[in-house]
Amino acid sequence: MSTKKAFKFPTAFSILFVILIIAVGLTWIIPAGSYSKLIYNSSTNHFVVKTYQQPDRVLPPTKETLDQLNIKIELQNFTEGTIRKPVAIPGSYQRVEQNPKGIKDIAISMVEGTIEAADVMVFIFVLGGMIGVINKTGAFNAGLTALAKRTKGNEFFIVFSVCVLMAIGGTTCGIEEEAVAFYPILVPVFIALGYDAIVCVGAIFLASSMGTAFSTVNPFSVVIASNAAGIQFTEGIGFRTVGLILGSACVIVYLYWYCRKIKADPTFSYSYDEREEFQHRYMKNYDPSKLLEFTARRKIILSIFCIAFPIMIWGVMFGGWWFPQMAASFLTLTIIIMFISKLTEDEIVNAFTEGASELVAVSLIIGLARGVNLVLDEGMISDTILAYMSDLVSGMPGSIFILAQLVVFIFLGLFVPSSSGLAVLSMPIMAPLADAVGIPRHIVVSAYNWGQYAMLFLAPTGLVLVTLQMLHIPFNKWVKFVLPMIGALLLIGSVLLVIQVQLYT
Repeated sequence: MSTKKAFKFPTAFSILFVILIIAVGLTWIIPAGSYSKLIYNSSTNHFVVKTYQQPDRVLPPTKETLDQLNIKIELQNFTEGTIRKPVAIPGSYQRVEQNPKGIKDIAISMVEGTIEAADVMVFIFVLGGMIGVINKTGAFNAGLTALAKRTKGNEFFIVFSVCVLMAIGGTTCGIEEEAVAFYPILVPVFIALGYDAIVCVGAIFLASSMGTAFSTVNPFSVVIASNAAGIQFTEGIGFRTVGLILGSACVIVYLYWYCRKIKADPTFSYSYDEREEFQHRYMKNYDPSKLLEFTARRKIILSIFCIAFPIMIWGVMFGGWWFPQMAASFLTLTIIIMFISKLTEDEIVNAFTEGASELVAVSLIIGLARGVNLVLDEGMISDTILAYMSDLVSGMPGSIFILAQLVVFIFLGLFVPSSSGLAVLSMPIMAPLADAVGIPRHIVVSAYNWGQYAMLFLAPTGLVLVTLQMLHIPFNKWVKFVLPMIGALLLIGSVLLVIQVQLYT
């Protein structure tokens, strides 16, 4: 008698591959179109207007040029490098010849997306290698044993502290891809405290994303979006701060409820079926029965590892760093750890390569997700979707308009998962619509923030699948866990948006 095989949800690779095929199909269905784009060329100190299949126009970098193009962005935002990506020019949308993608473009986009994501992938490989070397020294094993003893009975305080720090990191500097670096250090900690993979994602990804959704001074979302909308980023900061407090509180309370549930009954865990594979990856070198001494050498190694993260955050916020610089800083600290570890040369090389190899799948997912975005851009349908959405919401009454904007940005977040990319593409088009309705532009900026990130909690083209692949969590179980938090985000955001409209009209 045959037994029915249990259904297993598709892996991240299969999900992205299906989405890539759908994206190719959409390039045949959605009309192709394009906005003219304004770019500042710092080497020649000129504006360049790029229009589809037309010669580039070179214009002087003056306020008069921006006024002629109806772009309400301060000139210094271009000349000082605050806005580096092409800005859509209002009123310039035009239908263009259809540029559908085909079967051959599926493989090509996967390869090109991987090449485009090379900087992120190198960073992840270096991070994995660093973890491999530290694991070989026994520093993680000894440190986790000591931590488990000290926090017994107060385990949730660690989760609470991480949530607060991640929310602050999200709202101030927009921790997104960088959050990948925190899993190797914090995941073993949560497991040693008796929690599961979902708690790890909740405390790191969910908390940082909630902080980023309610950005206060994040230069990669609210600041660049405000600049693209032609306003100061401090406008509306009070309401964003209120949202940050409420959103972060929801995450912490939700995780407290979930942690209590799995402490009382481990089988309640949403990722209970995947626990063995999850623990094998992150805890294979941790054996509570082997009490490794937490020596001064191991303390120094862990301290160097922890120092890497504030250095990374400082570099992103103030040093102009991106993934090459972050990878170089991690590699430098790894070399220092190698010299003080007392490991042999052969042990060091094998540990580094083994640690890096364990994150190959994660890196490839990033490349595949980029491939989806390439198909949408090269198929010339992203601008069409934006143009249609702007026409859809224009002329609505204030409160209905802003809630419709929220829905629009939820939808656009699926097609343009980059916060800065969506900001410079959409704000010059969407922000002026607020003028016709009679509400301040900063309310549209808030709708952009809250709508886009509600989608990025789920969007397979964002970081969700990368995170889930690292922690062996099926996508369907993540959806079950995160939906209440998406609901909380949209409820808080909707109420705050309507209150602002009522106050300013």
